[in-house]
Amino acid sequence: MPAAHHPKVPAWPPKSAPRLFVVDELHAGAAVRIEGNPAHYLSRVMRAAPGDVVILCDDITGEWAARVSDVGKREVVLEVAEMLRPREAVPDLWLCPALLKKDRFDLALEKATELGAARIQPVITRRCVADKLNLDRARTITTEAAEQCARTVLPALAEPVKLDALLADWPEHRALFFADENGGEPAATAFAAHTGPAAILTGPEGGFDDAERAAIRAHPAARAITLGPRILRGETAAIAAIAVWMASAGDW
Repeated sequence: MPAAHHPKVPAWPPKSAPRLFVVDELHAGAAVRIEGNPAHYLSRVMRAAPGDVVILCDDITGEWAARVSDVGKREVVLEVAEMLRPREAVPDLWLCPALLKKDRFDLALEKATELGAARIQPVITRRCVADKLNLDRARTITTEAAEQCARTVLPALAEPVKLDALLADWPEHRALFFADENGGEPAATAFAAHTGPAAILTGPEGGFDDAERAAIRAHPAARAITLGPRILRGETAAIAAIAVWMASAGDW
């Protein structure tokens, strides 16, 4: 007799389930109201209907499966079912990128989130073409990047500070790896030899000026590094430096 056919059990949760970060801490049985653009995404783009599964992350406890209980004109109500994963641990690495033109800085924010930076501290230098950052917009970019890559954690995102203020208030026990276009220790070598909290400082489109470079190098926490023989754009330097750090001293 032919073997009995057993239908496959659908994956739980479905891989196609949409993902969203929410502000409030989640727990089993909680009712979550989604409003604004996320509600539009669920109801109009994903065509969510009662019973459908949505993956929620709160950046506090981790990742949860929830089911749609109601779809209204301006909100979608979900009921949290169960935890799927606890919030992931990330290495204690900050990225301190000089502000760039909007599209370039957007890319740096997105990729820093994907690569696992714990905190992003934008910096204003003399040659920056921008001196402001829309923090709400920046948080939207980092949140969407985390959702698309199934992350359970968001990088902390700080208001931009001027370089002199950054150096004056620098935490005593955090190494500041300075990507200096004039040269320094090879990044991979410097990163691999370091243990403990760290940060990477990258420059603007025009680079650091001589006075800024001297001030950074004079700081007790600063360690000048080189990212190789080629000149890199600001966003490329930030992305490359995080990738090398993760491979050398992080969690890759």
